[in-house]
Amino acid sequence: MSRPILVVDLEATCWRDKHTAPAEKEIIEIGCALVASDGTVLDDFSTFVKPLLHPILSEFCTELTNITQSNVDSAPGYPEACQLVDEWLGQRVRGLVWGSWGNYDRNQLLEEKARHCATPEFLGVPHINLKRLWARSQGIPPRGMTRALAYAGIPPEGTHHRGIDDVRNIAKLLPGISRQLINHAVARWTPYPEQGERT
Repeated sequence: MSRPILVVDLEATCWRDKHTAPAEKEIIEIGCALVASDGTVLDDFSTFVKPLLHPILSEFCTELTNITQSNVDSAPGYPEACQLVDEWLGQRVRGLVWGSWGNYDRNQLLEEKARHCATPEFLGVPHINLKRLWARSQGIPPRGMTRALAYAGIPPEGTHHRGIDDVRNIAKLLPGISRQLINHAVARWTPYPEQGERT
């Protein structure tokens, strides 16, 4: 599969309780990278997002992500942030596949769609769980991104839990994922039901 993959990593409001459900969280950064099959980042983009339910970031959240209160105070709201992503991606969304390290990012986007009635256009194209596909390709149990990088002997760059840095690091792991597994996952993908439809 030679077409690029859109790698997406979200950061969200968080507290020391790590079991907070997506419904309680709000996206505060959207990080995106168009990545070639050899792991080369062709283009990338990031925007902070201003949270509404919990506009004041917790100290834990700021320490974890290095995203400051001033970053989100001056950021666009979620619907406007989606428009910025769409403008950056443009016509490249057609025929695209997007992936994230695990399913959290997909689930959070669906939660925000229900909350704001807005979503980036890429949510309408096939999603693949890069964490699962990478682990299957390596024949090992799934693991977090930093442990996956260590297993692959790849030094991480930037700040962990910053969306834009995480997508660049995930990009380095793409060459280790079987193209056959990616194609199979894309073929099995089905569109998400609209709000109110039966799942």
